[in-house]
Parts: sequence; structure tokens; C-alpha cells
Amino acid sequence: MADNRLIPAIVFGGLLAVGMIGAGALIGQGVVNARVGDRTVSVRGLAERDVRADLAILPVRFTASGEVLSEVQARIDGDLVIVRRFLAQQGYPADAVTLGRLEVADRRAREYGSQDQGPRFILAQTVIVRTSDVDRVQNTTRALNDLIRQGVVLQDFNGPSYIFTRLNDVRPAMIAEATASARSGAEQFAKDSGVGVGSIREASQGYFEILARDESGDERQTPEKKVRVVTTIRYALR
Repeated sequence: MADNRLIPAIVFGGLLAVGMIGAGALIGQGVVNARVGDRTVSVRGLAERDVRADLAILPVRFTASGEVLSEVQARIDGDLVIVRRFLAQQGYPADAVTLGRLEVADRRAREYGSQDQGPRFILAQTVIVRTSDVDRVQNTTRALNDLIRQGVVLQDFNGPSYIFTRLNDVRPAMIAEATASARSGAEQFAKDSGVGVGSIREASQGYFEILARDESGDERQTPEKKVRVVTTIRYALR
């Protein structure tokens, strides 16, 4: 009778063991499939393009000083006439030239508290040239000595700013170029690994950078620039 009870137990145990082995095989196969299905490669694609600024901004700031405010103001007004005439001779239309704010400093006022023997009043006026004629601005910068020869005292002259405003014109082609570069990198990796490249799993476009073309100095001070973008793309591997 004990033997009769033992046989069902053995059969049940055998079935349970077979079931566990089968489940283990399925679990193992599932892990393998997950790893195979998750085989990917992440690559970066670079696109660069040399461009030229299409907008130039040239601030011309000049000063006059003295003890009598009205006299200093008269000198500033006279210098303004000289500056406007100079810019007209350089070929700028009137609508390309705007007048900035007039700055007035009383060096003996309480907030300044200067006790030296320098001039009491210092006036500064700025004239701003804004134009798409980048070459003309470069020529004007080299000719500013003419203003100095005429007695205009230039101050804080850091040169013009050159700006590239047509980024949207080059953006689509550069993204396509960076994507093609990334695909090429993925294909080379896949070839070396003996697999194939599948579809894009994930893509991230980096931000566009505008740099000095020679990557030295201040980008805004040179009309020759370089636009760069880097994309990161994850491809499935077959």
C-alpha cells in the first residue's frame, strides 16, 4: 500500500521537474531574444560648413571733455557732424546710421567724488552703423584714422560685430549631412562586427554652433565663420 502511494508521488515529481526544465528553457530563450533584439550602436555624425557674416554692426563712440558743459556739448555736436560726414563719404545710406544715447558725466558730482584736477564734464556720443555690406564695414574700420586726424576722440573702440543670420538656410542640409555621417559610422562599425545596420531607434540633434572659421579669437569680430552641428543616432543591428 505504501508502494501504491509512492508511485503517484514519483510521477508528480517527475512532471514538476520536466515543467521546471521547460520553463527554464523558455526563460533562457527569452533572455537571449531580448539581448539580440536590443543590439544597437550609438554613433555621432558631424557636419561643418564655412559661412560668411551677412550683417555688420559698427559702433563709433567719441568723447569730449572740459570745464564748461555748454562748450563740451558744442564740441560733441561738431564731432557728430564730422562723423556723419565721414560715414556718408564711406558710402552708407542715412537709414544705415543711427544715433545712440548721449552720456554725460560730471566728475565732481557727489556720486563720482573725484578730487583730481581733470576736466569736470565728460560727454560721450555713439553712432551705430548697421548694414549687410560687410566688406564696406571692414574698409571703414581701416579708415577710422581719418576721424582721429580731424580731432575726433574715439573711445572704447572694439571693432565691429559680424553676425551670421541665415542659419535657417543651411540647417536642413547640414542635418542631412550629419545624419549621413552618422549612418556611415554605423555601417563601418557593423561591417567590422559582421552584422548589418537596421532602422533608427533614437536620434538626437545637437545644437548648432557658430565659431570663428579658424577657431581662434572672438567669433563676433571676424566675418569668416564656421557652422557646426553634431547629431547622435542609435541604430538597431541585424
